[in-house]
Amino acid sequence: MGTNPVHGLPFLPGSSFTDSTKTAFHRSQTLNYRNGYAVVRRPIVGIGGDRLHYNQLSEAELDELANKAPILTYGPLKQAPPAEFVPAHVAFDKKVLKFSAYFQEDVPISMEEHYRIRHVNIYYYLEDDSMSVIEPVVENSGIPQGKLIKRQRFTKNDVGDHYHWKDLNRGINLTVYGKTFRIVDCDRFTQDFLESQGIELNPSEKIPLDPYTQLRKEPVRKYVTPSDFDQLKQFLTFDKQVLRFYAIWDDTDSLFGECRHYIIHYYLMDDTVEIREVHERNNGRDPFPLLVNRQRMPKVLVENAKNFPKCVLEISDQEVLEWYTAKDFIVGKPLTILGRTFFIYDCDPFTRQFYKDKFGMPDLPPVDVTKKEPPPVKQELPPYNGYGLIEDSAQNCFALIPKAPRKDVVKMLMNDNKVLRYLAALESPIPEDKDRRFVFSYFLATDMISIFEPPVRNSGIIGGKFLGRTKVVKSFSPVDNPIYYSPSDFFIGAVIEVFGHRFVILDTDEYVLKYMESNASQYSPEALASIQNRIQKQELPAPELESKQATGEPLVQGTEESKVQDLDALIDQIHMHLKYNSCKENLRETFQMYDKDESGYVDRETFFKICETLNVPVDDSLIKELIRLCTHGEGRINYYNFVRAFSN
Repeated sequence: MGTNPVHGLPFLPGSSFTDSTKTAFHRSQTLNYRNGYAVVRRPIVGIGGDRLHYNQLSEAELDELANKAPILTYGPLKQAPPAEFVPAHVAFDKKVLKFSAYFQEDVPISMEEHYRIRHVNIYYYLEDDSMSVIEPVVENSGIPQGKLIKRQRFTKNDVGDHYHWKDLNRGINLTVYGKTFRIVDCDRFTQDFLESQGIELNPSEKIPLDPYTQLRKEPVRKYVTPSDFDQLKQFLTFDKQVLRFYAIWDDTDSLFGECRHYIIHYYLMDDTVEIREVHERNNGRDPFPLLVNRQRMPKVLVENAKNFPKCVLEISDQEVLEWYTAKDFIVGKPLTILGRTFFIYDCDPFTRQFYKDKFGMPDLPPVDVTKKEPPPVKQELPPYNGYGLIEDSAQNCFALIPKAPRKDVVKMLMNDNKVLRYLAALESPIPEDKDRRFVFSYFLATDMISIFEPPVRNSGIIGGKFLGRTKVVKSFSPVDNPIYYSPSDFFIGAVIEVFGHRFVILDTDEYVLKYMESNASQYSPEALASIQNRIQKQELPAPELESKQATGEPLVQGTEESKVQDLDALIDQIHMHLKYNSCKENLRETFQMYDKDESGYVDRETFFKICETLNVPVDDSLIKELIRLCTHGEGRINYYNFVRAFSN
């Protein structure tokens, strides 16, 4: 709003007042129509109704003119009238920029084409900066064509800017609503307009060809002179005459391939071929009689017939240059039919006679196609790495998921709970190891060996399990074919090497003697001689043993002395770890009651009956070892040494 300052007052806040008579503040009209024509009219009134002054000088211009004499003399120069005002929608009416472009459309559901090239025209309307995309209509194209994008202003980016004619040029990509158009050329008017505005145009490009359109182009017609071959004569001459060939299809080179036999029939009446399958009993295949139905077989196809849909349409003479005939079926030569190579190895007598009369081939010998079985490949195992048993390690080479090696179940059932025990000494240069004794246990069911060292008081060596159950390999055996210790290797005086430790067998128990007597054929003469010497040494009875202890004479010689040491050490260990005070009072009296001869021995049945009556824990491992050391002869147990373990 304008102000009307009061005359004589300065133009300062508080000294000027608003003219309340002004009520119209609109902009004056600049365009009018007269006799149906648009007429431009210069506005003479401004906003608020104030009159616009033209060609009036300001105070500064009047001061400048006052100082210039020529202007005061001749008056001011006449100014040129202002240019005529023309709106944009009038200046650029019916002026359109035209660009030629294309875009690529994917075709995912067709086997003949993967994409299409579609031509479009992009129009830019200068009067309001709007654009449209129109695709020329192609007759019988089957694609919705015409106006792809209606006339509107195209958004250029996410900010909201729109495309301007300054952004358009040849050889650029134009992305509209997710679809990219490639501008390749423009018309003459567009080229002149852009060059007049100072825009340098890129060189024009060629629109790529659509592959499906090129495929659909009609080939050049070829005129073939009809043949004078008489098919009726061929039918009447060779009716019911069939050539029979025996062939194989060898597909062993491919994965899960095999060699299969077929019979090929060639019908002379119409030059058709039929391939029949030869089935064998229990071959695991469905009994389909035909591999290929009776039809003419193409030998050479034309170049453009490779993509012909054979599974849908029949092949005619237009797609085939040459068909298979009787002269192509020769015994001893391969033949490729529909991509599968057959080897003809024989034919029937009629076929041989036909080839002899027709083609002059007197001899068509059959070909032997039987294949000899290749020798079995010996499986080579990798070298043994030393971990675990070689039988367990070898299972990783036989199957993806290794299984435990098979066990001799009959041997395990026959030799269940049968154990051979031996007393051995350690052969070592260390003086402390000379008095150490070990009990070897050989399990006949599994051929495994365990070693137990009876503890000895004040020896400084912790006794107990020296080696768990395992198979022991002989030191001289090869790594790939190990030889394990067997019962025939254990006898008195034998040297056993166990993982670098050398042991000398000193003595055996009574069960070993019985086993060696019943299986004497498994042992060497040296082993049998050592057992004979062992049997000759009879064990002294208990009263004589006590008398020799009183006189100070040696109890036993050689190995018997070590047995007594083991017995004493075991009794001491029972005193340390077990307390059987409830049964020690009447244990000796009960044994003496059943010992009528006062020999110090009772039989095994009576011994275990007394232990069960007095609640003696015979199932304990230490008690079992004590009973074994106290057993002498055929089932007799020395109860004097047994009772010592339960006395203070």
